[in-house]
Amino acid sequence: MPVVVVGAGPTGSAAALALAARGVRSVVVERWPEVYPQPRAVHLDDEVYRVLVRLGLEDDLARLTRPCAGLRLVDADLRVLASFDRSGASPGTGYPRANMFDQPVLDAVLRERLRSTPEVTLLTGREVVGVEQESADHVVVLHRPLDDDGPQERLEASFLLGCDGANSVVRREVGGRMVDLGFEQRWLVVDVDTDVDLGHWDGVHQVCDSTRAATFMRVGARRYRWELRLLDDETADDLASLPAVLPLLRPWLGAVDAADLQLVRSTGYTFRAAVAERWRWDRVLVLGDAAHLTPPFVGQGMGAGIRDVDNLVWKVAGVLDGSLPADVLDTYEVERSAHARAMILLARRVGVLMSSGGRVGDHARGVVLPIVARSARLYAGAVDSATPALVRSSLVLRSRGDRLAGRLCPNVTGGGATLDRLVGLRWALVTSKPPSPSVAEELASRDVAVVEVGPAAGGTLDGLATWLAEAGCAAALVRPDRTVMASGPDLPALVATATSLLLPARTEALV
Repeated sequence: MPVVVVGAGPTGSAAALALAARGVRSVVVERWPEVYPQPRAVHLDDEVYRVLVRLGLEDDLARLTRPCAGLRLVDADLRVLASFDRSGASPGTGYPRANMFDQPVLDAVLRERLRSTPEVTLLTGREVVGVEQESADHVVVLHRPLDDDGPQERLEASFLLGCDGANSVVRREVGGRMVDLGFEQRWLVVDVDTDVDLGHWDGVHQVCDSTRAATFMRVGARRYRWELRLLDDETADDLASLPAVLPLLRPWLGAVDAADLQLVRSTGYTFRAAVAERWRWDRVLVLGDAAHLTPPFVGQGMGAGIRDVDNLVWKVAGVLDGSLPADVLDTYEVERSAHARAMILLARRVGVLMSSGGRVGDHARGVVLPIVARSARLYAGAVDSATPALVRSSLVLRSRGDRLAGRLCPNVTGGGATLDRLVGLRWALVTSKPPSPSVAEELASRDVAVVEVGPAAGGTLDGLATWLAEAGCAAALVRPDRTVMASGPDLPALVATATSLLLPARTEALV
């Protein structure tokens, strides 16, 4: 078996589906027999939405997500201090900037997709009890039925992807550990179902208060979520029932009768910030919460796992089919660890902004945040959904004057199709200078799509032509995850970069 994936949450499911899209078979080992029914993640941004669309989930996402209007920072009395409009589609991706959803619904869609995908074998109700690396490219996974002392079974694979959460067995078995990034707070997470419209602005409300920081958002047509910081003398058990937690929710509920509310859950979480010390041990790699823990204040927890999948799977498939050298696997940790750490530190700063400083901090927020919202530059940064560029690696050739390397190529619509649909799973050379027929043929042999833009292509995909021109580039070499590897005015140099890295695929290596 080419790949074993441990964990069938969003990260593991996305990994198996992305592998299948590239013709790579996998076995997914999942501890729970059925989809975990309790809500957890509730937000994904447009970049993650774009990744999931490439996995064939566009119709499902349109059905199960709810576009979010943006973010409001409010004080303890729910007076608005600053409001940031993130409604509408991002010009970079074409998808809504912020999207709310109910994770069990998404998990059920992904689970059904796994079961209907021929390249995926799904084993549920199984727990991993051991990982053995017999050689640099041979991994053994030992597993057995959940809560059963029966005999262990053995899976052999070329790769093992540990997508098994914060308490990852895979990470533990290979001796990995998490590095604390200095944030720990106890919070209560409350989900309520009701057919009553609570009548609030349809975005995320973050209460900036040193005594009781909180977050409130509408997740779906009937579902609302509160996240409330626990006081030192409170426990989640004290607030596990609707009557107990209702006084904390009442500022948002007004006169709504408790009989109209159904408590879906009220549970405690300790929000932490951490990143794995290592992400790879030869052919064993960790993804999602097994690699990083993000406080929820910027809604990037689940999304970070999907970004891991998008960064890694095409590299794994390329190593398996022989089109990429094995050392490209080194770039996974280099690129994703730095990006995940940047988003974790941003979430930590937001958490501190919401809750620190005592009454002096509360007063300062009341003065400073309205000023921030009135500053055009600061406002634009707050509503921009783009995440940081990837750091330099052997697959991100950032150099002086290259303004695009490490950033995502826009998903510009042209002729009724997005760039992603035009390119599919391939590399792409986006160019305003048409390559010669021999160069185009050489690129095609390496499965690189040539995307001509601007006058060279009769004016199609003008948005991409503008993107290149504004960066002072004639062309950009774009990876399968839509990250720009390199860009510049020298088309032959970019072609040479592609042809020196990529080899014609040996598809027999996948089976």
